[in-house]
Amino acid sequence: MVRRLSPAITLTASVAIVGLALSACGSTSLSGSGTTPKATVAQTKEVSLADKLPAKIKAAGKIVVGVDATYAPNEFLAADGKTVQGMDIDLFNAIAQKFGVTAEWVPANFDSIILGVNSGKYDVGVSSFTINPERKKVVNMVSYFNAGTQWAVQKGNPKKVDPDNACGLSVGVQKGTVQIDDLTARSKKCTDAKKKPITQIVEQAQAKVTADLVSGKADAMLADSPVGLYAVKQTGGQLEAVGKVYDAAPYGFVIPQAETDFAQAVVDALKSLDSSGDYKKVLSTWGNDTGAISDFAVNP
Repeated sequence: MVRRLSPAITLTASVAIVGLALSACGSTSLSGSGTTPKATVAQTKEVSLADKLPAKIKAAGKIVVGVDATYAPNEFLAADGKTVQGMDIDLFNAIAQKFGVTAEWVPANFDSIILGVNSGKYDVGVSSFTINPERKKVVNMVSYFNAGTQWAVQKGNPKKVDPDNACGLSVGVQKGTVQIDDLTARSKKCTDAKKKPITQIVEQAQAKVTADLVSGKADAMLADSPVGLYAVKQTGGQLEAVGKVYDAAPYGFVIPQAETDFAQAVVDALKSLDSSGDYKKVLSTWGNDTGAISDFAVNP
């Protein structure tokens, strides 16, 4: 799926979904029913993993995690506007417990997180980052989930949107995501064929992208599949998915390039969670079990 993926490592943004309880944005309009699933997967510290923690994390007793909390259901703010929740949060919290430490979640703009990891501001970046060659040049990425891109439109598809023939349409997309590259390439095909280009309506938060579609400002939107499908669900029948999920790719936790041992230890923690069934329990709680993988790896 490709949430955060744009080519410029400067990089990546993600797609969130609508509204407060709905998007990671934690504010705005379109919130859902207010009920939020939560996976209970308390873990026991594994000494063999804890020994591999970087000295900085051992001393602090916590992993400082940069996250763009506007990408429901993967990472978004709870109704209090402060607590970060979602699939990625539940999964990485369980990993932190395996190391015998806690995760401190620090909301940030998506396109600043990798820079923050490299500068030492964050120990790890967890925000639906699609693994790609550009990112692997500057950080370690640990694969943990597989997703693709999904288009969405207003219910009934009043503009008769066809993702393979979107020339002349206005399409919503989140800043810094791989979906911008997708739209740019599609628009070039349109202009090469002497057709009208695709107009991109780019927003900082996915919640705003979804709101643009609901209001009719955009004719369609595209986002990572879990995010797009969650938006459809949370908008109470105002939106629907159109076309199939495509360009599937793994998400990766972002870890400093120098911390290869730590990255491998995160892989081992994921394998342990998978063996116990807790990995799939987290994904299933958030309706994302179809994205489960078993070949966790550093820089796959």
